[in-house]
Amino acid sequence: MWQSYFNGILVAGGLIMAIGTQNAFVLAQSLRREHHLAVATLCVLCDALLVTAGVFGLANVLAHNPLLLAVARWGGVVFLIGYACKAVRRALAAQSLEQAAGAGTRALHAVLLSALAVTLLNPHVYLDTVLLIGSLGAQQSVPGAYVAGAASASLLWFFSLALAAAWLAPWLARPATWRILDGLVAVMMLAVAGQLMLG
Repeated sequence: MWQSYFNGILVAGGLIMAIGTQNAFVLAQSLRREHHLAVATLCVLCDALLVTAGVFGLANVLAHNPLLLAVARWGGVVFLIGYACKAVRRALAAQSLEQAAGAGTRALHAVLLSALAVTLLNPHVYLDTVLLIGSLGAQQSVPGAYVAGAASASLLWFFSLALAAAWLAPWLARPATWRILDGLVAVMMLAVAGQLMLG
């Protein structure tokens, strides 16, 4: 049991910590201190559900259904390009965290819907979380323990990221820092969209 649990932590932890759109979104929300703990919780729950689904059968379904992967791919491209355009617009505006905060905090449901879109419209979540992590988990001696390990890795990562970024926010509140962050988010989103378009 413990071997399956630690395998889940190692495999999921290695993939989750790679810089991706979900991490960039959590980081940006945490620096704004805009519902960052709720966003981290949602990311953990999504990861746990997707790993569970992958371990117990969805990985096999996706591997044999190219239409589902194509829908996820092109939906992801459209969303990522739109999100990148918003980040570019913010990067070109003279803003800092205080100015962004002064503009008003978005409603919790709007932030959570954006987090869901970043998570579920990104085809990499299906390739990495469902197919790769899920198919490896299906081969474990105790698949449930593997799922628990993967969920633990997600919990540790997203809450560490959210809390550390929120703590650093006062030191990163300069307009130049915020422009660089938004620029990097835009580049990352466009890079992932480009990879998806090129297959």
